[in-house]
Amino acid sequence: MSSSINLKLFSTHPHPCSYLDDQEATTVFVDPEAPMTPALYSRLSDLGFRRSGQHVYRPQCAECSACLPVRVRLQDFKPNRTQKRTLKRNRDLQLELVDSIDTDECYALYARYIAERHQDGDMYPPSRSQYQGFLTTEWGITRFLVARADGKLVGVAVCDQLEQGLSAVYTFFDPALSARSLGSWFILQQIHWANRLGLPYLYLGYWIRDCQKMNYKTQYQPLECFRAGFWARLSAN
Repeated sequence: MSSSINLKLFSTHPHPCSYLDDQEATTVFVDPEAPMTPALYSRLSDLGFRRSGQHVYRPQCAECSACLPVRVRLQDFKPNRTQKRTLKRNRDLQLELVDSIDTDECYALYARYIAERHQDGDMYPPSRSQYQGFLTTEWGITRFLVARADGKLVGVAVCDQLEQGLSAVYTFFDPALSARSLGSWFILQQIHWANRLGLPYLYLGYWIRDCQKMNYKTQYQPLECFRAGFWARLSAN
């Protein structure tokens, strides 16, 4: 895949990093006026970009390169013992693939998740407009995995379908069900879905070695990271 893409990029001013103390972060965004297509978004994802709502971005910090885009190489993935237990623990869940989560039921679960899990984050306090703007696009590539237990909504995974894989955008779930490990379970479901589609990768966003909250990503092996213009195997250690 060629890395030559002619697009305007805009940079934010340096601001405190959300993941590493005493670090400043800078983010570059693709020109929001540029027409975004599934093919272009797929190419940008292969160059380490992510999306937040309609905005496609990647970190570009002056003095730090700790944020590494990572993806699971699905051909060689095998669930470990912990992941097998997670699958077994959630065998009672009903999973559905839907095209929209613009419902009061889904928003209520999202608002509860943000309020209880991420009061220190940029998405608190939650709002309906933020919910819609953050999770959806108009590019025709976003799908939603909705999980229920005995008919009750317990979790939602937001996922984009790329040409070369799926991109895990965000997951939210009932905070009272932490014993189910629903975050891990939804990643495993997206891996299963990508395999059914014959796609080789699941993109998991950015990984930072010194950020404890991102350590879970290394449990999905083999994991590749994008660094110095190439994707290469990332060790679990």
